[in-house]
Amino acid sequence: MTPWLLTVPVAVLVGVAAVALLRRRTAVGWRLLVAVDAVVLVGALVLVVLALSAAPASAGAELAADTTTTAGIGGSALFAAAIAVAGSSIGAAFAVAYTGSAALAAMSERPEIFGRAMVVVGLAEGIAIYGLVIAMIMIGRA
Repeated sequence: MTPWLLTVPVAVLVGVAAVALLRRRTAVGWRLLVAVDAVVLVGALVLVVLALSAAPASAGAELAADTTTTAGIGGSALFAAAIAVAGSSIGAAFAVAYTGSAALAAMSERPEIFGRAMVVVGLAEGIAIYGLVIAMIMIGRA
C-alpha cells in the first residue's frame, strides 16, 4: 500500500506541472501531453497483452499436477467483468448527475416533490447495480 500512497504527491506535482506548461506554452504543452498519453497507452496495452497471455502461477512442484486438472477463471472473464462494472458505473454517474441536478432544480421550486425526485435518482443508480450483477454472473460461469 505504501508505494501507491507515495505516488499521490508525484501525480499532484505532474498535474501542476502540466497545467503550468499549458498556461505558458499551449502548443508545446499539448504536444507533450499527447506524447505522454501515447506512451502510457502503449504501456497499458503491453500490460494487458502480458496479463492475458501469462500462464497460471503455481505454488510449488507438488501442486503443479493439481493445477493442470482444475479449470481456473480465465483472464478474459475477469476483464469482461471489470469492463461491465466500469461501464455501468460510468453510465450511472452520468445518469445520477443529470437526474440529480434536474431533481434539485425541480425541488427548489416545489419542495413537496422530494420523494418522487429521489425515486428517479435511485433508478438511475440502479444501472451500476445491474453491471455488478452481470459481472458476478460472468465470473460465476467462467
